[in-house]
Amino acid sequence: RVTKWLQDQRVFLKNLVTYAPFTLFPTPVPKAVFLQALAVQTHYNTLVDKISQDPDFLEEALASTIAVDDFTGRLFRIHQQILKEGRSQSIVLGLNRSDYMLDQRNNGLSSLKQIEINTFAASFGGLSSRTPDVHRQILKMAGRLEESQRILDNDPAAGLARAVAKAWELYGSERAVVMFLVEESQRNIFDQRYIEYELWKRNIPTKRKRFDDVCEKGSLDQDKRLFVDGQEVAVVYFRNGYMPQNYPSEKTWEARLMMERSLAVKCPDISTHLAGTKKVQQVLAKPGVLEKFFPDKPQVVEQIRATFAGLYTLDIGPEGDKTVAMALAAPDQFVLKPQREGGGNNIYGSEICQVLQGVKESTERTAYILMDKIHPAPVQNCLLRRDAPLQISNCLSELGVFGVYVRQGKDTVMNDCVGHLLRTKSSEHSDGGVAAGVAVLDNPLLV
Repeated sequence: RVTKWLQDQRVFLKNLVTYAPFTLFPTPVPKAVFLQALAVQTHYNTLVDKISQDPDFLEEALASTIAVDDFTGRLFRIHQQILKEGRSQSIVLGLNRSDYMLDQRNNGLSSLKQIEINTFAASFGGLSSRTPDVHRQILKMAGRLEESQRILDNDPAAGLARAVAKAWELYGSERAVVMFLVEESQRNIFDQRYIEYELWKRNIPTKRKRFDDVCEKGSLDQDKRLFVDGQEVAVVYFRNGYMPQNYPSEKTWEARLMMERSLAVKCPDISTHLAGTKKVQQVLAKPGVLEKFFPDKPQVVEQIRATFAGLYTLDIGPEGDKTVAMALAAPDQFVLKPQREGGGNNIYGSEICQVLQGVKESTERTAYILMDKIHPAPVQNCLLRRDAPLQISNCLSELGVFGVYVRQGKDTVMNDCVGHLLRTKSSEHSDGGVAAGVAVLDNPLLV
């Protein structure tokens, strides 16, 4: 019976826990573009924060999208209600990740192009804090000592936790907790745990709660302090709530509204959530828009704009019609993006034609944006993941840069770049991240 019990436990643990997938070796990344990505991150932090404070811009940018995309529309109505009632909390906490790929054309030049900026549940800051030691050890074992010494230190978990800690401190109650709002079944729990451990080092109490917990045991007192299961909440750190399926009932939406109305610091708050949408990304690429947010800083505008890929509207009208025709004529040159996060949502190649042919005469097309497809040069590596064969593959990589900011009223208390993430996938896959089971964790080896 003991033997049977041990066998059952092994099966249980095998299905419950596995290692995070990673590359066998670090991937070469040009030093110049890596440093470019780090240097622009604090400007992206400022940009996101400025957008979140500009309700007129958000309303104009998202007008066509919220008319046809129910999920974005529902978020926007919460945003409007908060504006009408007045924000309860002047402390703003942002934990962002800006993602890039290298556009490497036949002329041999490499340019850094942004895929997207994640303002909601920007993940893998915890696990990417551990990958440098993994690749250092592998390279040493492979007799590549010089390369092992070139693996960069990287600890985004500490930087992310530092910003959360600052927001908690400004809230001003030692008894109040940082609440991680998490999914019912969490595949990426250890990534989040590293940030929790950093908070525990600072004696900051944390709780992990689900939407159901907030629905059933959440309340606001007369001062709009948020309590969940009798515990005051200083910071709500959303690791759940960025996809329509995260809101299965009306009670879930009511819980989101209650948290937004509360005195707790939200990461992100509803305005910052909307600032990270694909439609806002496309509108920012229009001539003159960045200048609105940085009127006296042409160098900042230049730094940010240099990372933009071509982005095109699908709004009804001549400009949107031109975009449709362009995409149908050369679908392999573009990516069609809906207003969704989490990986695996983008549309490529012949599927672009199928989708656009069905909506090209309808306002439904405004739920998407079109972006130039980026063409990185593949490199060979081995992807190590559970139950997959170990083989050499042609691989493509995506660089993410973590940024944090804390603002209290009009005063910026913190604005930092706190680390990086490299994800690599087989070139046979067009879309999908680590959580989607396609990409794996990696480290940049600067060249």
